[in-house]
Amino acid sequence: MIVIAVDDERFALENLAEAIERAASDAQIHRFRYPEEALDFAKENHVDVAFLDVEMIGMNGVELAERLKLYHPDINIIFSTGYGHYRDAAFELHASGYLTKPITPEKVKKELQNLRRPIRNAKRVRIRTFGNFEVYLDGTPVSFKYSKTKEMLAYLVDRKGALCTNGEIIATLFEDDEGHEAYFRSLRKDLTDILEAAGCGEILSQQRGRIGIIPELVECDYFNWCSGKRSGENVFSGEYMTQYSWGEYTNAMLISQSNI
Repeated sequence: MIVIAVDDERFALENLAEAIERAASDAQIHRFRYPEEALDFAKENHVDVAFLDVEMIGMNGVELAERLKLYHPDINIIFSTGYGHYRDAAFELHASGYLTKPITPEKVKKELQNLRRPIRNAKRVRIRTFGNFEVYLDGTPVSFKYSKTKEMLAYLVDRKGALCTNGEIIATLFEDDEGHEAYFRSLRKDLTDILEAAGCGEILSQQRGRIGIIPELVECDYFNWCSGKRSGENVFSGEYMTQYSWGEYTNAMLISQSNI
């Protein structure tokens, strides 16, 4: 379960995070004193539950909740406040819960046991294709030994789960398809080793001479867009895998279907 805790008062934030940790020891808790930083995190990462202080300078908790729901419509919002007159706003936002300060582990646990929306198994690998191609593992950018390893993964994503032959990939990654077999084997091993070391090698489907990605096991803006989820982080703005010239065909398709 991935949780964000947002409160612009440092001691209140520490108390909130400690209460969450004691109530749900398996939760990944990310703390933010500034709503804008929480939004930046939510743009790039899945979030299951957001504990938001209502009274914050600049952007208050209700406004933050509205914007978080643009990125994650199924997010569970739990407001925390020392005041009781925000319940109507929480109700209108279909918030999951409402905590009054002081926050205790018991209060937090009760809310987590009665979430409005069930927690889905978070996909650890997140792939961004709109703009530059980037890969994140548990919210951290993935480093590849070879730049061509990253491009190889990008091509597998572009093919949306199709099993691609070694020859097809070599022809795409290199201007000529002669003499690259040994280097390609190193790229394939690099990709496999990185994912297996992180415990998520299952996102690849591999057969002799063929390899593909399993779309259902990753979070990807392109896959979401193709399945009809075209809001928030899945909005296409006219750029797709800008590092790779072979992505221009898909980019043209996206543009034509987006009326850009």
